[in-house]
Amino acid sequence: MTLSQADFAFVSNLVRREASIVLAPGKEYLVEARLIPVARAVGAPNVNEFLADLQRRPNPQHQRKIIDALTTNETSWFRDREPYTALTDVVLPELVKSRAAARKLRFWSAASSSGQEAYSMAITLQEALPAGWAYEILGTDISTAMIERAEKGEFSQVEVNRGLPATQLVQYFERSGAHWRVIQQLRRNVSFKHMSLTAPFPPMQPFDVIFLRNVLIYFDVATKRQVLQNAAKLLRPDGWLFLGAAETTIGIDDNYERVAAGRTSAYRIRNAVPVGAGRRG
Repeated sequence: MTLSQADFAFVSNLVRREASIVLAPGKEYLVEARLIPVARAVGAPNVNEFLADLQRRPNPQHQRKIIDALTTNETSWFRDREPYTALTDVVLPELVKSRAAARKLRFWSAASSSGQEAYSMAITLQEALPAGWAYEILGTDISTAMIERAEKGEFSQVEVNRGLPATQLVQYFERSGAHWRVIQQLRRNVSFKHMSLTAPFPPMQPFDVIFLRNVLIYFDVATKRQVLQNAAKLLRPDGWLFLGAAETTIGIDDNYERVAAGRTSAYRIRNAVPVGAGRRG
C-alpha cells in the first residue's frame, strides 16, 4: 500500500504549516512508514484510512501525533564527537576566563529530541568545568513525545550503546529495571520544554552556547534565516553557536562569522563586544 498524491499533499501541507518542515515528493514511503504505528495506535486499519478520516473530521490530537511521528528524532550520545571536543578544548577555557565573576554558564540544546544531546552536554560540563562552577542546560523540541521521554531521562540498553562510553554509563547512570536512568546530579541541571523553532521564541535568558544541530536542513532558506536571527537574539555577545556538519549560516545570515573550534567550526556574532572586554577587531 502506498500513499495517494492527495494524502501525501495533505500530510506535507500539515507538517509544513505546523513545523515548517519541507517534505519533498519522493518521501511517500518515509511518511507511510512513520505513520503506520500512529494509525494502529488510534485504531485505524491502515494509514490511508487514518488520513481519510482525519481529512473528513479534523482532530488536533491526531494531527499532533503526525507531527511527532514525522519530526526526525535521529540522535545519539556525543553525536559527531567533535563539537564536544571543541567545548572541552576551546570553548570552555575561554568562557571560564570571561565568566570568572559569575561562575555560571547557560547552554541550549535547541532540537534535543529524546535528550541525548542535552545530557551529553551535562556530562561534558560536569567533567570539564572547574570546581565551584554552575551550569544550566535547556533542551527544547517540537515533539511533545520526545520532551516527555527526555524529562524521564531513561534510556534502553540499545540507546545507551549508541555513542556512550562504558565508563560514563557507569558514572552518570543508574539501573531502572531494563533501562538506564540519568543520575540526579546531572538531571538537576537540565530542563526540557516543548518549543517550535519556527514560531516566535518565548522569553528566555541569554545563552553562552547554543547547539542548533541537524535541524536547519529541514527548513527552506527563509525559515533558516528567521531561526538564525531569533537564535542570535538569545546568544550572548561572545557566545558560540554550533550547527550540524551539513549546515551553515553563510549566504543565509551575515550577522554570524564562522570560526575554527578545534577540528570543527562554530559561529559567533560578527563584530560583537565580548563580555567584560572591548570590541573585537
